[in-house]
Amino acid sequence: MRIFYLFLLIILPLACNNSSAGEENNSDSSYLGLVANEETSVDDLLRANEVDFEAQKIIKESYLRFETNDLDKTYGSIIRFVKKNDGFIQSDNANKLYDRQSRNLIIRVPTQNFQSTIDSITTIVDYFDTKQVSLKDVTEEFIDLEARLKAKLELEKRYLELLSKAQNVKEMLEIERELSHIREEIEAKQGRLKYLNDRVSLSTLNIEFYKISAETGVRTSYGRKMWNALQSGFNGLSIFFLGLLNIWPFIIIVILGVYLIRKQLKKRQKK
Repeated sequence: MRIFYLFLLIILPLACNNSSAGEENNSDSSYLGLVANEETSVDDLLRANEVDFEAQKIIKESYLRFETNDLDKTYGSIIRFVKKNDGFIQSDNANKLYDRQSRNLIIRVPTQNFQSTIDSITTIVDYFDTKQVSLKDVTEEFIDLEARLKAKLELEKRYLELLSKAQNVKEMLEIERELSHIREEIEAKQGRLKYLNDRVSLSTLNIEFYKISAETGVRTSYGRKMWNALQSGFNGLSIFFLGLLNIWPFIIIVILGVYLIRKQLKKRQKK
């Protein structure tokens, strides 16, 4: 019996110390428990959104490439179709090579007018070298991002409440550090959602059309230019000798004149 009392006297003080230590650590670790519950919150939001989310999020893109006989006329027709479908030109690049001229347009149109814009362009094209249309379903990614964003916003709100109740500087610094990470994740998800919304609401058409030039320029290498220069010099020399042949009587007269004058000078010197 005495042994039992001694055992109680030893255990009771230790139990009291552990209880008080648990209360002290409760305030430091209370906000850390929020992170563990975050994934559960995301799953709940995902299940809720699966019921509420009805419209699919589809990104539509196309690439059209074709030949035309009149670049300016084709460009004017495409601009007219784009305006009719409430679109706009995002990029416009013109290129000219030695044997062809081309133009590349990147067009954005409301998604509901995507197919009608392609159909309008088809009416002015006899044959497409390339005609590609792609549809990408981002509904699942969109739902996941929205759910995780809501969870992060809720987590941020709870951390802010804890920050207002922080009792010392250490707790404040830890909470602010966690808030900084959460804010970065929130901004990243908001940016991704904004990007997806833009791609879903406005479809993209990449259109390239070209014209084969009738006049094809000749590309001359440096070696070929040297050979042409030698030929040109030889031709010039030939022309010079041909010119001399044309005036050969005058040349003979000049030679005879020089000969007679020198002969007369030699006779005078002897006298």
